[in-house]
Amino acid sequence: MEKKTKIKTCRIAAFCLVLSGLAAVFASAQSVPVVGRAEVSFVYNKQGGFASNQFAVWIEDSRGRHVKTLYATRFTAAGGWKKRELSLPLWVKQAGVGGMNKSQIDALTGPTPRSGTLRYVWDGTDQAGLAAAAGSYRVFVEAALRNENSVLYTADINLGASGVVTPSPRYVGSGTAERGMIGQVSIRFDR
Repeated sequence: MEKKTKIKTCRIAAFCLVLSGLAAVFASAQSVPVVGRAEVSFVYNKQGGFASNQFAVWIEDSRGRHVKTLYATRFTAAGGWKKRELSLPLWVKQAGVGGMNKSQIDALTGPTPRSGTLRYVWDGTDQAGLAAAAGSYRVFVEAALRNENSVLYTADINLGASGVVTPSPRYVGSGTAERGMIGQVSIRFDR
């Protein structure tokens, strides 16, 4: 009986040791201070009609790897990208939407907002909530204006520094009526 108790005690002690080691690793990862933040703002004018009003805002690192989605319209993220292949194709690919489960999608989406000035804040963390390292990142705002018409804004920022960037739009498609859907994009970043 005494031998079984010693074995059980050793197993419990080993398990506790592993847990304390994992806790230390997790605590050190969490204790890395956030070195900056960025705020993406733009004027949004909701459009009438079919196949419009879809957009996403996200961050990538300097190697083009998705870091964090700040916002995406629910229709596209929840499967609309399968119905309309032209609905935010760059974001769908970069964020790996096809591999996300419902709770992951719910965490980064929302209904299409009302017209007005919209703001999305990057808190300097990745999708898992861990602090991103100081350095160069790229901010994206992609929008499906209507059918094959879209716009993409990109800007480089330096996490850990301060500044303001006003990116220019890159339009795809011949439609001009919807080009007023997203405008006056500005990205402010600071420590």
